[in-house]
Amino acid sequence: MKKDENCVRKVNGDIEAQQIKAFLAAHGIPCEFRGEALRMTHGLTLDGLGVVRICVPHSMVDEARTLLSRADAGEMKLPDHAEIDGGDE
Repeated sequence: MKKDENCVRKVNGDIEAQQIKAFLAAHGIPCEFRGEALRMTHGLTLDGLGVVRICVPHSMVDEARTLLSRADAGEMKLPDHAEIDGGDE
């Protein structure tokens, strides 16, 4: 089995990784991070240093990839404030 076969995304740094983790968790998909320890000690996210691999349980890989693809395509974008309230303030 390949080490990263259940990794669904690679990002640079913890900010983006935490956003994706929260997004997946909101859809019932747990995840864990794998990657360079340097990002934690030095905050490096340059040229592959500090890369974070986001991994999910093997049985949820397809679902996670589909959700992330839909989000990337803008299909899961939250409506603007005006659209929620029904008009301008």
